[in-house]
Amino acid sequence: MRRNPPRSFARRWLRRCAFALLLWIALTSICVLALRFVAPPASAFMLAHRLVDGPVHYQFAPLAQLSPVLPIALVAAEDQKFPHHHGFDVQAIEDAMDDADEGARLRGASTISQQTAKNLFLWGGRSFVRKGFEAYFTVLLELFWPKSRILEVYANVAEFGDGIYGAEAAARMYFGKSARELDEHEAALLAAVLPNPKKLSPVRPSPYVLRRADWIERQARQLGGPAYLRR
Repeated sequence: MRRNPPRSFARRWLRRCAFALLLWIALTSICVLALRFVAPPASAFMLAHRLVDGPVHYQFAPLAQLSPVLPIALVAAEDQKFPHHHGFDVQAIEDAMDDADEGARLRGASTISQQTAKNLFLWGGRSFVRKGFEAYFTVLLELFWPKSRILEVYANVAEFGDGIYGAEAAARMYFGKSARELDEHEAALLAAVLPNPKKLSPVRPSPYVLRRADWIERQARQLGGPAYLRR
């Protein structure tokens, strides 16, 4: 029985791998491009929560239906260079690595674009595999979406409490009002709980949350308020 030469076998598998890679890029690009125009029905984090912990509270609200003080509060809290970078804050990454080299706990340096990619498409935890996928989807978001869309989706898929996703659901659950009606302090309180939304509360704020909310309000004003995001 004649056997295929090893070189022919390797070429065949190489072609299959190349085809699979191109198919993956095409399908994920189509998905990301479609979500530029369609409100996400859910995120990967929401689906995981439903499977493990039960129902989620989620209601998509377009950027125009959010109080203008909320997006700038999110940017002030999470990613002040958001309007200017292309998905990655290189300086923040270098600073985090320097701190880790000096013995400090490795801190996050993810931009809003990276967090949107993770929340929308991926899973929690820290691993090089997930970070690799996160970087890939971040590039797609920055390539296919305007900054306003990235911020809009981030405000809607970020977790603001246990099973509470998006600013609209958070505003109604915590303050009994729509996200359009949030004032500056309420927006800052919501942004302040983002580092650990399952343990921190905007309506029963710890001293840490109050200090962080005050800092976010000051930072938002120093950036120029909502006008900072329209430059």
